Amino acid sequence: MIEAPSSESKLTILQVLPSLVSGGVETGTIDIARALKDHGHRAIVASSGGPMALQLAELGVKHITLPVQSKNPYIMWKNAFRLKKIIRSERVTIVHARSRAPAWSCLWAAKMTHIPFVTTFHGTYGHQNGLKRWYNSIMIRSDITIAVSAFIAQHIKDVYAHTCSRLKPTIQVIHRGIDLIKFDKNTISSSRIDHLRKQWTVPENNTVIMLPGRLTRWKGQSLLIKSIAKVNTDNVTCLLVGDNKGKDHYHKELEALIDDLKLANTVKLVGGCNDMPAAYALADIVVSASTDPEAFGRVACEAQAMGCLVIATKHGGSLETIAPIQQAFMCEHNAIQSLASSLETTLSICQTDKSRITTIALESRKYIEEHFSLNKMCTDTISLYQRLFKRKQAEHDANHQ
Repeated sequence: MIEAPSSESKLTILQVLPSLVSGGVETGTIDIARALKDHGHRAIVASSGGPMALQLAELGVKHITLPVQSKNPYIMWKNAFRLKKIIRSERVTIVHARSRAPAWSCLWAAKMTHIPFVTTFHGTYGHQNGLKRWYNSIMIRSDITIAVSAFIAQHIKDVYAHTCSRLKPTIQVIHRGIDLIKFDKNTISSSRIDHLRKQWTVPENNTVIMLPGRLTRWKGQSLLIKSIAKVNTDNVTCLLVGDNKGKDHYHKELEALIDDLKLANTVKLVGGCNDMPAAYALADIVVSASTDPEAFGRVACEAQAMGCLVIATKHGGSLETIAPIQQAFMCEHNAIQSLASSLETTLSICQTDKSRITTIALESRKYIEEHFSLNKMCTDTISLYQRLFKRKQAEHDANHQ
């Protein structure tokens, strides 16, 4: 039986994810936990732990450490019984899984305790064979599957067509949300920007092109470097912002490419950044050159919220997140000349048309506010929880009349 919370509108939501080290999944989990608490609900998070667990502690949200990162079938099965115990002792209303291995454990625990089960389909995942697709299908075995973009919703239907027809999943698109208070150029002090300018040795009057993203091949850093070589780089600095996270070979490859193309005075590998709002405030043009489609495209949204000109590739979630006024700057994916042409266009605007930049910045900010705000993501997710609980409760009552 689904146990009702203390009042009709109060819920207890258990979110389960592999770890709380870093990343968009982790950030979204904390955002929803904060919103649940702000709306008078109760949030619990289970993961294997990590530094971001401190943020939950600061919010007063309970974190339970479990080995839910494991893909070992025996441990996954044991985790199901651990979660079952938590669900019963904490009177959990809904369990929400955000990754595949934890989702299998959550499915079994939800079935044992007869509570609703939600998943979030965050990416395209590897799906090259039947076994992979079966393993991934856990993300559509829930009562409701949240897709982080319309692109992901269509991907589910295209790749898992047979599974979808058999399981008949309910898919709802809820885009990831951008913190519009954090990512607001008007709130960034000049000292924060100057600190990064000095740290990265960016000349005062240079136009700054930035590609934020961890150093991994599909993020397109090498593509941008090759495109930069085709444009006029006078008074231009290009910053590649992101940790290598063990990608030392790729890091060295990028350094060699920069040297080969004689771009050492233009392109800088600056490592990770703990103040991305200030980084965007320093940038004039932000590039998302991913060769594989982004599931959503958080960088493009954050950059638009900060008033930057944005060049993104014409595939995946970027087709949804780029404001109409910026879509002319989009380029073909994995196409050096197309990206170079977009760079030439945006550099020309930066250097000759300040009034157009102001118009683009205002319209882009408005577009993000209307479609991709953190508040909208949280409101839509909590509304989904409430509808699902009421539906399941009504089904239970009808079956026991």
